[in-house]
Amino acid sequence: MKNLTVLLTFTVLLLTYCVQPPDYPIEPVIELKNVSKNELKQGQGSQDSLFVTFTFTDGDGDLGDQDSLNIFVVDGRDGNEKSRFRIPFIEPQGTGNGINGEITVRLNTSCCIYVTPEGIPVACEQAANYIEKDTLTYRISIRDRAGHRSNEIETSQIVLKCK
Repeated sequence: MKNLTVLLTFTVLLLTYCVQPPDYPIEPVIELKNVSKNELKQGQGSQDSLFVTFTFTDGDGDLGDQDSLNIFVVDGRDGNEKSRFRIPFIEPQGTGNGINGEITVRLNTSCCIYVTPEGIPVACEQAANYIEKDTLTYRISIRDRAGHRSNEIETSQIVLKCK
């Protein structure tokens, strides 16, 4: 009987522990997992691309939206927003709404940036006349439905082949 009581107590503790909701902050938190490659041919559009994978947690589980773009990608060279993506609506899960997962986004290539000594920016197609390669990083953040913005992650340097 004593063994049965110990077994039942252990089982109840185990089940209680297993159903504990995760303890995540209500702001989304992201972490870089992988960048598919570190070199791109320059261009405009989808001549070349790479994939960035990152993990996320969100304590109140309110990620995703049917109407808003909520993944933001910034070109680290000039701070300009390069792309926005939509996280599909994620249904709340059970009583503890904390969620985690993984997101992969495809980022199309970019143009090499060259500015002449006189301070004149050179168009994408003409940059190859001045430089062979450029480097950039992408900075990524997300926003949940309540408007909480995540931390920002940054990729390692990516080489853009201008020629």
